[in-house]
Amino acid sequence: MNIALVHDWLNQSGGAEDVLSVLSEMYPMAPVYTSIYDSHKVNSIFRDVDIRTSWMNSLPYISSYHHLYLLLYPFYFGRIHLSDYDVVISNKSGFCHGINTGSYTKHICYCLTPTRYVWDIQSYLEYEDYNATLSMIIRALVKHMQTWDKKAAEEVDCFIAISSEVQNRITNYYNRESVIIYPPVNTDRFVPSKRKGSYFLVVSRLIPYKRIDLVVEACTKLQVPLKIAGEGRDLERLQAMAGDNVEFLGRVSDNVLPDLIADCKALLFPGLEDFGITPIQAMAAGRPVIAFAGGGALDYVRDGETGILVSDQTVEEFQKQIIQFDQKQYDQLSIRQFALRFDRSIFKKQISEFIESVVN
Repeated sequence: MNIALVHDWLNQSGGAEDVLSVLSEMYPMAPVYTSIYDSHKVNSIFRDVDIRTSWMNSLPYISSYHHLYLLLYPFYFGRIHLSDYDVVISNKSGFCHGINTGSYTKHICYCLTPTRYVWDIQSYLEYEDYNATLSMIIRALVKHMQTWDKKAAEEVDCFIAISSEVQNRITNYYNRESVIIYPPVNTDRFVPSKRKGSYFLVVSRLIPYKRIDLVVEACTKLQVPLKIAGEGRDLERLQAMAGDNVEFLGRVSDNVLPDLIADCKALLFPGLEDFGITPIQAMAAGRPVIAFAGGGALDYVRDGETGILVSDQTVEEFQKQIIQFDQKQYDQLSIRQFALRFDRSIFKKQISEFIESVVN
């Protein structure tokens, strides 16, 4: 079976790239079509993958500021033709589902989310660093972008959603049905520690919509230890509001991350996320998650069992839950057992079976 993979942009490491790496592992002969590729910012596994980019990869500063080229992505992906393949899998949070396939090619969209920049433009612009002129242009064109996005979705043969929240969005925005296959997590890398947790932890790209500012401010006010692993354009703003109790670790290596997670009290997860890989990694290490009660967290955070759902996305509510948190309440082995249902072996099996059902 001749398969191609499509990805929006390959210049950062996150959940979307974890999915792509597993798909590339499953289908090693499949090329990856994407708008940009920066080998220094992604997992080294991609250096052995056939990555295919084009003119967008040469645009000034695009690797660091790809969001500033928002209006070009529909134009780019809309001109890629992949009718020579039996199956195309688009790993989409932006516009890459807009590629063209022939009538004999099955296009399966693994939907991380319907395009956030199109359907939730107010929230997106609120937390991004666009200047007034570009924000005005985007607002003026958003209706046209919604029309393009929905038309592109109509050409997809099958949708897979990564969570219940994303499944609802696919229904609401695209009027399409979907099945849920949770993203892959390498749970074997993370094991419980007998050591008592001594700090709260954030593992995330430091970008505005992740809302790391909420827990930085909450922990600073409470003077409780907080470690933050990750990098991104929001770093300086977060450092400016942080107290001495907050430690910024930068991007941590794959070798360091398991111990860092295993030794925390709990993982803090304040953003409205489509799913969230790091909470499952924390659970695989037997650590609970304190998460905002929205998005993908609703599929795996169970109050009092695997963590705490924070009802309001505010500093005050996170302060309240951090104060009330009791590490002794949680059973590490039970949390880990729950996390195993999200293991990458489950993902591989479900994806393979789904593709076979679509092709045959």
